[in-house]
Amino acid sequence: MKRLILCADDYALAPGVSRAIRDLAAAGRLNATSVMTPGPNLSDEAARLLAVAPPGFQIGLHVTLTGGLAPLTAPRIAFAEGIGSLLVRSHLRRLDRPAIAAEIEAQMAAFLAAFGRPPDFIDGHQHAHLLPGIRDLVVAAVDHHAPGAWIRQCSGPRGAGEGLKGRVIAGLSRGLKRLAARHGIPTNPAFSGAYDFDSGDFATLFPRFLEGLPDGAVVMVHPGEVDDALKRVDPVHGPRERERDYLAGPAFPAALAAAGFRLA
Repeated sequence: MKRLILCADDYALAPGVSRAIRDLAAAGRLNATSVMTPGPNLSDEAARLLAVAPPGFQIGLHVTLTGGLAPLTAPRIAFAEGIGSLLVRSHLRRLDRPAIAAEIEAQMAAFLAAFGRPPDFIDGHQHAHLLPGIRDLVVAAVDHHAPGAWIRQCSGPRGAGEGLKGRVIAGLSRGLKRLAARHGIPTNPAFSGAYDFDSGDFATLFPRFLEGLPDGAVVMVHPGEVDDALKRVDPVHGPRERERDYLAGPAFPAALAAAGFRLA
């Protein structure tokens, strides 16, 4: 059986998201999550996760530079500008790199304080860690604070999943992989799980995410429970509960077994 890292993004974004991730982790239906350290009540959410995480469960830092949360170094960065604007400015070399570096540093420090150890891996909300002008800052943070961590790259045998988003992040991953290799930082051998949240049946999509993946690949998921806190900070609602229900149900382990995978 090949090993799979099934990573739930967005831990600490909102209480319902964190609760759903903890429940799935405790049930053995996930083996990794990445944490948004600007999220509310981080220390409490970290303690709750550590109390239920089984041995070998990986906890990473979800570098957050977009979205509805408040940055830790406000007012230097406006998370609300969105990933599209950030992508354009990164390619035009118009990023406020000192401000981004300070925010990444603050988020890493918050993780260390909340969990008492460095993250097992680093990835990014809306994959911002892949962008030129940002990925080198992420690599520098790993070098300095988490030398044993790996960084998530987002390409695989079939791109990164479904649709345009999957193709874009797969392409951006080439630069990250080259940079990480120069610094001796490992990356995952393959990735999948991207899709348009507004369309597609997750129960149908998930088995396709597994096609052609090698041992040690990462599949990204976004389970959660919709609560008022989530509605205030993120537009992705219904898909989170559909993902949670699928991962908690009988079709998920059947799909893993059919594809020859076990959770690493």
